[in-house]
Amino acid sequence: MEATNSYLESVKKQFLYYKTLGEKAIDQLEPEQLFVSINDETNSIATIVKHLSGNMLSRWTDFLTSDGEKEWRNRDAEFEDTIKTKEKLLVLWEKGWNCFFDTLNALQTEQLSTIIYIRNEGHTVIEAINRQLAHYPYHIGQIVFYAKILKKSEWTSLSIPKNKSNAYNSEKFSKEKSIRNFTDDELNKLN
Repeated sequence: MEATNSYLESVKKQFLYYKTLGEKAIDQLEPEQLFVSINDETNSIATIVKHLSGNMLSRWTDFLTSDGEKEWRNRDAEFEDTIKTKEKLLVLWEKGWNCFFDTLNALQTEQLSTIIYIRNEGHTVIEAINRQLAHYPYHIGQIVFYAKILKKSEWTSLSIPKNKSNAYNSEKFSKEKSIRNFTDDELNKLN
């Protein structure tokens, strides 16, 4: 029981980390940069956010009782540029993440081996969570990379800056060993 409880807490923290990473990248951009697409085969950050939200709403609405690919989802429309303001984009971002975290927070450890379906293919709850733990960071990585390209030299690193590993490690190893703690705000987002 302890390991499954730890699993749920761990994945909540991982998802929150990636949500925060995406937000920190988005915050560095001018609103119009969210809608930039460098060619017809490239999605803007806004389109990536729209897709993430659509996926989250489909997968996590009625998670234990209906297929994760909802009949009302129009995945192809997620890749159409219909959102025109940063404010509307952020509302969509929060809507998807809230749906996801509400469902994740409601899960009980005894439900982790329950079979759910995505496009009629059975997954345990753990497999479905892990599937999204690969999918969402993939898209967050796209957002961060794209934002970094758009900002050029004005980019503030979201991880260890280039050529700063030694200084970063020196600072970390100068402290006592500890377990990473989240701030109260971060923990409140998990619940």
